[in-house]
Amino acid sequence: MTYKNRLALLILLDSVIVSIAIFIALWIVYPYATINYESTVIIITAIALLFFHHIYAFIYNLYNKMWAYASVGELVAIVKAVSLTILSAAIIQLLINDFTPYRRALLVTWMLHIILIGGSRFFWRVFRARYITRSDTKKRTLIVGAGDAGAMIARQLNNEHNNSELWPVAFVDDDPAKQRMQVYNLPVVGSVKDIPMIVTKNNIAHIVIAIPSLKNGELNKIIDHCNKTKAKVQMIPKIEDLMTGRVSVSNLKNVEVEDLLGREPVELDIDSIKDTITGHTVMVTGAGGSIGSELCRQLMRFSPGKIVLVGHGEFSIYSIDMELRQKYGQSDVEIIPVIGDVQDRARMFEIVEMFRPKKIFHAAAHKHVPLMEYNPHEAVKNNIIGTKNVAEAADAFRVDTFVLVSTDKAVNPTNVMGATKRIAEMIVQCLNPNSQTKFVAVRFGNVLGSRGSVIPLFKKQIEQGGPVTVTDPKMTRYFMTIPEASRLVIQAGTLAKGGEIFVLDMGEPVKIVDLAKNLIKLSGYTEDEIEIKYSGIRPGEKMYEELLGEDEILPGQVYEKIYVGRTVEVERRYLEELMERFDTYECSELKDALMNVVYMEREMLTAKGS
Repeated sequence: MTYKNRLALLILLDSVIVSIAIFIALWIVYPYATINYESTVIIITAIALLFFHHIYAFIYNLYNKMWAYASVGELVAIVKAVSLTILSAAIIQLLINDFTPYRRALLVTWMLHIILIGGSRFFWRVFRARYITRSDTKKRTLIVGAGDAGAMIARQLNNEHNNSELWPVAFVDDDPAKQRMQVYNLPVVGSVKDIPMIVTKNNIAHIVIAIPSLKNGELNKIIDHCNKTKAKVQMIPKIEDLMTGRVSVSNLKNVEVEDLLGREPVELDIDSIKDTITGHTVMVTGAGGSIGSELCRQLMRFSPGKIVLVGHGEFSIYSIDMELRQKYGQSDVEIIPVIGDVQDRARMFEIVEMFRPKKIFHAAAHKHVPLMEYNPHEAVKNNIIGTKNVAEAADAFRVDTFVLVSTDKAVNPTNVMGATKRIAEMIVQCLNPNSQTKFVAVRFGNVLGSRGSVIPLFKKQIEQGGPVTVTDPKMTRYFMTIPEASRLVIQAGTLAKGGEIFVLDMGEPVKIVDLAKNLIKLSGYTEDEIEIKYSGIRPGEKMYEELLGEDEILPGQVYEKIYVGRTVEVERRYLEELMERFDTYECSELKDALMNVVYMEREMLTAKGS
């Protein structure tokens, strides 16, 4: 409909309503009287009402508003226009009827105007929402959780201006007090365990989980029930993402394996982190890697004066540099991308001397277990000598804190990667006693979503139609999300007194085969459609990863989910001898040499404990 046609229709509609409303009001006020008023006065009043209504309607833009989007603001405009119209007509009656206005009739006319004019506008909004915008293409949607977040989702999806393909029809909630209640005219039809039945009965095509504060294990229970249906499942973002403002409740996301393995978010000591990060220069090695790049993202939240991104891979450093500039381009943080290999000692000294960082987070490392079994010399050069180069540069230029990102594979290592990371820990421990720099290491297990993680491999195998390859049905691993690991690394850096090996609480171990099964289901397939095959343990792998035993951890947490491990000093000459001679060894000889150094320290720790 054109603007002119729409304007003419609204003017005509209002003219009819205003013209007859005064007569309906008189009939309501004087239903049995033949005549109780001067017809001339009433006719003049009707004309005055019509005249003044159109004047105030144009003043308050009643003919220019998009009534399909009508809300409280539009209702207020109608009330103002109608009230001023009635007041003006009352003044006319005063002037022509010996100062005797028909007060009751005008009051009823005022109410009729608001009801009929407002109703005509809002009727279009309701009609459009229910019978025009809600078509058969919309997907009938069940909302899990009838709390604040669920109500917000229902309101947004019920808004006819929302272009979403979802049409909410009901809620489920485990709270008995909410059963049979309604939220935004949508009934609460059962609890989580009833989801399969409700989906079938109501022809549900989509499920939205609207509980941002789900605790560990609760999401798994809901997903188990959802997986019994063929409905697509999405969820609102995690509460930590909502609190930081990165996303809103309406940003629905697919349920990922990371969500099923997620844990309670850690509350950081923001003040202590700000004291050591805000306004200072921080440096991250391996800044283009999975952990290094997330460390950079987390550090940017605390507004360092400068952040130095050090990495060997040109494209990875370019990518994180561009990402940070796009997201934080308006901040005062100076982002400095630096290409450099940690194996290049002179380059590391040059970088540290040039930028004089207050903190260094050393995340550069070779971490792939089977690859390092085949390439032990490269593991030594990068993980041991690279760490030594950066750590000694930190010592030489009096960096306040050096944080080594380590791994749980450094515990009782059976592979080259774990052994080299344990020796890297020994190096920073040896440097700490005689240095003004506080050297610490932070150990944690597998991180979800990293480049070497099993999840990207599983996803690729599922996309290709399977099979999904799992090494062994009994194999377990500890998992942590990259953001959580990075935040705990930063927090551990603020707790450093020097020489500690911080150990992150990794929660409960997860069976790799269960991970594969969940990923298959979340991808919309069954185990009949995507087969799981067992390939056998690869070189260097353990069946079970280990965290430090109770005898190896100092009592109590030093911070939420952060412990400190017991360690002993290792004679530096053993480490130096290894680094001086490693390139003369054959692969098998080098593996033996690495294990000898590690288990020498292990025997010393056992002797100390006894």
